[in-house]
Amino acid sequence: MAATLIPATEGSSSPHRLLLPPQAGAGTALEEVRYGLAITPLRGAVSLESGSWALHTGDLRELMGLLKPHGLRLVGVVASCPTTLVAAEALGLMGIWPEPAGNGDGDGPDGPGETGVAHDPPLLIHEGTLRSGDHLQTEASVLLLGDVNPGARISAGGHVLVWGRLRGVAHAGRHGDSSARIVALQLRPLQLRIADAVARGPQESPPEGLAEEARLEGGEIRIDPANASWPLGS
Repeated sequence: MAATLIPATEGSSSPHRLLLPPQAGAGTALEEVRYGLAITPLRGAVSLESGSWALHTGDLRELMGLLKPHGLRLVGVVASCPTTLVAAEALGLMGIWPEPAGNGDGDGPDGPGETGVAHDPPLLIHEGTLRSGDHLQTEASVLLLGDVNPGARISAGGHVLVWGRLRGVAHAGRHGDSSARIVALQLRPLQLRIADAVARGPQESPPEGLAEEARLEGGEIRIDPANASWPLGS
């Protein structure tokens, strides 16, 4: 099944949507796009919806090269894979975590859809280091591309993921979500909080080449090598 290019609504300023199929076959994402672009009259901006495909900056650059001869330009990426979102941000594209299923129209825990199903909050991506005195706060989960320096704070209603060194204060699940995680390439914070639990950061040197995650177990915060999946806790 090839990628599908869905035209934007007439008169809308929204980009066209390029949807990658599920990763069921042996083909690569770029092969799927080549098939989908074989014949298309569309021109203009495109938003890629890549699902769980793990795409790197080289993949996205090649994709942009495939789109260009067709008069199409990539402006954003909607992805449920953090690798793809980081690559998109590195190229100056808008990276967006897909909205949870069941939002709106009466679906979800209080509507006629599945009852009592908890969804991960959407993902906020912030590019840049937080310095002493800075405080980044969101109701969503947050992916920070940079460091959290001593004296800086980061807090989220969901998970906290730091693509760098976490040496300040981090609070995940700040409204009481005990399943929230804190993940960093180097997890050496002044203080960690998950829901209502509080802990000091570890004093020993971090393991080489491994990201670390903090999670709540038995009412206490535990730090281990990071799980490779996202959303965490799903």
